[in-house]
Amino acid sequence: MKLLIAFAATTLSALAAFQAQAADKVRFGTNWLAQAEHGGFYQAVADGTYARYGLDVEIVQGGPQSNNRLLLPTGRIEFTMGGNMIQAFAAVEQNVPTIVVASAFQKDPQVFIAHPGVGHDTFKSLVGAPIFLGKDFVAASFPWFKTEFGFREQDVRPYNFNSGPFIANKQSVQQGYATAEPFSIEKQAGFKPNVFLLADNGFDTYSTTIETRLDLVQKNPGLVQRFVDASAIGWKNYMNGDNAKANALIKRDNPDMTDEQIAFSIAKMKEYGIVDSGDSLTLGIGAMTDARQKSFFDKMVKTGVFKADLDYKRAYTLQFVNKRVGLDAK
Repeated sequence: MKLLIAFAATTLSALAAFQAQAADKVRFGTNWLAQAEHGGFYQAVADGTYARYGLDVEIVQGGPQSNNRLLLPTGRIEFTMGGNMIQAFAAVEQNVPTIVVASAFQKDPQVFIAHPGVGHDTFKSLVGAPIFLGKDFVAASFPWFKTEFGFREQDVRPYNFNSGPFIANKQSVQQGYATAEPFSIEKQAGFKPNVFLLADNGFDTYSTTIETRLDLVQKNPGLVQRFVDASAIGWKNYMNGDNAKANALIKRDNPDMTDEQIAFSIAKMKEYGIVDSGDSLTLGIGAMTDARQKSFFDKMVKTGVFKADLDYKRAYTLQFVNKRVGLDAK
């Protein structure tokens, strides 16, 4: 009997060791410090979804001192989180061999924020107001808002991720994320700002994309598929299930993150349909379509950000998405 028990224990131990060895090591770089906007990926780590898909995933935080986009083409990470499709189109323009394989967010969370009670109650009413924008936004995204709505360069003020100047000037407007700056402004200044989601005003880029190297797609498509599928399930579980363990991992990686901020971010992602809306409702998290990609690319061509002859379809593939993965987990 003792020999049988010892043999069983040895067998289980060997099996566990084999499973651990069999799991593919994957490094996924985020675009900023850990937050609820990364929650689905942390969820897939916390609840074992990645492990069930044969993946040992390490989340590599982004932040002010790191740029994970630069680590991807050099092979130091396998996947990275893209901000929006402008970055991916630019990679094609610069012949960087990376490609978008999924989009966790159907809507870009970027917003314009205004003071209440001063006449800035519609999106068009923001035109002509002093507007605090980051230099990256001014270079890549703002041209479309100038063309489409008449925003002006002379009204732009530099935004350095400090809402103090906006709070001090009641007539001003500020860029931000629906899930972040409105919360901090309300806590800091004591008023609830007017918030305008850019995605609901025609800025229809995909956001929080999953990017990888072209050679990984070609040489190991099974690995890419498993990461995309497991991430989709992670997002469904994070948004609709018990996310306590994922939030604990987020706070471990980013000690400045609070439960209150996380709760606000999740609520806003649900309110605006950042994750669950549009094609993801029928095709699953990560969904992308050619029509949507063409729509946004045409906008960028119209404003001169990219040339019309750019082969923008090299920026993404639909090979790994639109398979309804995770819909049953809702």
